[in-house]
Amino acid sequence: MSEGQVSRRRVGKAVLIAGPTASGKSALALELALTTGGVVINADSMQVYRDLRIITARPTHGDEARVPHRLYGHVDAAVNFSTGAWVSDAAKALEEAQAQGRLPIFIGGTGLYFKALTAGLSVVPPIPADVREDVRTRLERNGVEALHAELARRDARAAERLNLRDRSRIARALEVIEATGRSLLDWHREGEPPLLPKDSFRAVFLSPERDDLYARIDARFDAMLGAGALKEVERLAARNLDPLLPAMKAHGVPALIRHLRGELSLEEAASIGRADTRHYAKRQFTWFRHQLPAFEWVKPEEARGWLAAIVNAARAPD
Repeated sequence: MSEGQVSRRRVGKAVLIAGPTASGKSALALELALTTGGVVINADSMQVYRDLRIITARPTHGDEARVPHRLYGHVDAAVNFSTGAWVSDAAKALEEAQAQGRLPIFIGGTGLYFKALTAGLSVVPPIPADVREDVRTRLERNGVEALHAELARRDARAAERLNLRDRSRIARALEVIEATGRSLLDWHREGEPPLLPKDSFRAVFLSPERDDLYARIDARFDAMLGAGALKEVERLAARNLDPLLPAMKAHGVPALIRHLRGELSLEEAASIGRADTRHYAKRQFTWFRHQLPAFEWVKPEEARGWLAAIVNAARAPD
């Protein structure tokens, strides 16, 4: 039996590596995959887009050549890629890894992906294109406050849970009530079972010190600019896609597009991009702490010890 096969049997069906952006997740996943013969499966909602390799800090071509990587850059930026679509793709990647006797290593920072993976997913029927377009038109014409007020009249429970400035989620909740006649919250209570049930995986959340993390985020954003992120965003902007699409809201993208339009200096755009990324990292800490208690919280400097324990368990004799 190969090391990958032993690892999967001993550890469970998968290993999950989560954490805020720039916390060292990719290096840990790569090391584990190299040690066990595993496959790295993306669980980051922005790294799925092929248009955004640099600005989302996807694995390098060199790293992708060292071990198998799945679900990176396989979606066009024009697609409104959903959690449900990711779960469908993740199920195929998981099945493929198991068939090959490889340890599946899910890595990313998108809490909804990990929650769907381990707790199941609500099943909302497809929203008709005309309903979606009508809601987005009203959003652009009347503004997010008016749309939230409309949602509050029609689905007060959903409206209460949403930030008044959260354009995408407000639009989504209104689309669902219009298309199905039911609250999005009701759909969330009825869903599919998880791909990875309880006790079938090991999960870690890398938790660096905040000041160190923020410094790494700032340095990495500057490094991405030096590596060609602005040109990447320029190519994306030239496609004139709907600004509500997820790819158009990746951290740094809106501000860099404003720079390209002459509205901001490059330093102003970079400052916004760095700040947005830091704020997102803060929200990741809060979300994982409250929503995913099965994850073990580990300092990045202790992550190799956590990894070694998994590898040693995988190699232990029967």
